[in-house]
Amino acid sequence: MKRLILFTTEPCSFCRNAKTLLEKRGIAYDEINLAKDPAGRAELVRRTGLMTFPQIVIDGQTLGGFRELLAADAAGTLEDLAAAA
Repeated sequence: MKRLILFTTEPCSFCRNAKTLLEKRGIAYDEINLAKDPAGRAELVRRTGLMTFPQIVIDGQTLGGFRELLAADAAGTLEDLAAAA
């Protein structure tokens, strides 16, 4: 499986919705909650260049935020993006 990292913060309804969608699709993810890991913000900026939440990174490639996650799901590509290479 490819590694999916979900950068989140609290409170964040988009972050909760992203987690719910991934869980409904059975897609495993590693969450980095930046409300609990302030040092992770530097990692987020390094990886994505962004400071908006959530941010989804799949195998080092930035997918984007919740809207991009929804678009990939609607297009039927989300599961392919997160599947084994």
